[in-house]
Amino acid sequence: MKYVSTRGSAPALDFEEVTLAGLASDGGLYVPESWPSFSADEIAAMAGLPYAELAQKVMQPFVGDSLTPERLLELTRQAYGRFAHAAVTPLKQLDERQWVLELFHGPTLAFKDVALQLLGLLFEEFLGRRDDHLTIVGATSGDTGSAAIDAVAGRAKIDIFMLHPHGRVSDVQRRQMTTVLAPNVHNIAIDGSFDDAQAMVKRMFNDPGMTGTFGIAAVNSINWARLMAQVVYYFAAALQLGAPQRKVAFSVPTGNFGDVFAGYVAAKMGLPIERLIVATNVNDILHRALSTGDYSAGTVTPTAAPSMDIQVSSNFERLLFDAGGRDGAAMAEQMRTFEATKAIQLTNAQRESAAALFTSARADASDMANAMRWAHEECGEVLDPHTAIALHAARAATDLPADVPVVTLATAHPAKFVDAVERATGVRPPLPSRVGDLFERAEACSHLPGTYDAIAAFVAERATPKHG
Repeated sequence: MKYVSTRGSAPALDFEEVTLAGLASDGGLYVPESWPSFSADEIAAMAGLPYAELAQKVMQPFVGDSLTPERLLELTRQAYGRFAHAAVTPLKQLDERQWVLELFHGPTLAFKDVALQLLGLLFEEFLGRRDDHLTIVGATSGDTGSAAIDAVAGRAKIDIFMLHPHGRVSDVQRRQMTTVLAPNVHNIAIDGSFDDAQAMVKRMFNDPGMTGTFGIAAVNSINWARLMAQVVYYFAAALQLGAPQRKVAFSVPTGNFGDVFAGYVAAKMGLPIERLIVATNVNDILHRALSTGDYSAGTVTPTAAPSMDIQVSSNFERLLFDAGGRDGAAMAEQMRTFEATKAIQLTNAQRESAAALFTSARADASDMANAMRWAHEECGEVLDPHTAIALHAARAATDLPADVPVVTLATAHPAKFVDAVERATGVRPPLPSRVGDLFERAEACSHLPGTYDAIAAFVAERATPKHG
């Protein structure tokens, strides 16, 4: 399996190379050269497999010769053995039609653990084959940072520098990052938004002064291996609800577009998905893009769902590339325009191709609170704000065929957003016992101005050169 850049001019890489590279050298994102697919019989044969075995089967076509099936299975068993629920991603029924897929049973209580626990092991596996050192540089709107830090803290040949917007993540989210005191972990709070942090990370990948010295790598969903691991839970949920004989719809709280793009990949692989509902909060660039073709960034409005407070969705480029006929030169030009003006119109081909599978919905603060109240009062379930936004979108999708179940992806444990949950439901969810002493632990974090030069200097001073 080879991987190509959405912008057409970076070299094609194999799975090992693409995992360690992250962003392509031409600024694009890597996607498989072609989508592998399973027959209906092959999908049916996956029913009832333990999660780690299902993960190995779904991911093996993407991994190719980089890992044997036996070694990949060892890694998936190791990654998912740390989850607090035996099903890893259990499915819960809310009513006759609505279901919730709980993705927060990993060590940091967020869906990012499903991919990052595996990605940390993949980094270690591939670095062990070469005399290289990896410098992970990432931006987080809350959950990626803690999941990535947990996955690589203390691992050999890896340093991690994680940027988050100062004062714009929850106390639990911040502490899950800043209380990890391993010597290879560096937390940075920047003045500015998540989009500012992400722009600095992307700039570092395109800075020859940094990439020439350090092995800069990504853990954000720009890294293909992370996205690949997220494809698995779409298969897990759909199989439990009757796939491949029955179609399933998914509603996904969406910020950077990685989670819902994994659903698109699952559909490309043959999973019978009726619809992917892109649920946004008031930072609704993706809702506007999918419903009107207007992909234009505004200013970020802080909300009670901070992981969705995004105006530039990196992974959307992967969909635009695939939906637009995989023309790398045209994609590069379109993204150059967007980076210069913060606005583009989707082409007719992009809109029509996306509309075959995607719809979208926008939720404001009252929509979110109403969904949290409904889940609590009618179903006895306490949901975090991000999940509630997706549940609002799922319940609003009244035009789906009557026999299609709708699965809302529950992306974070409600205790990560206790104030918002309490305002809506009157319930103050406790932290699970495995992280119960979080507020007693010491913190370590550097607060820097939101300038690229300050961030680059900080990293350069503390990181280990790639062959060091």
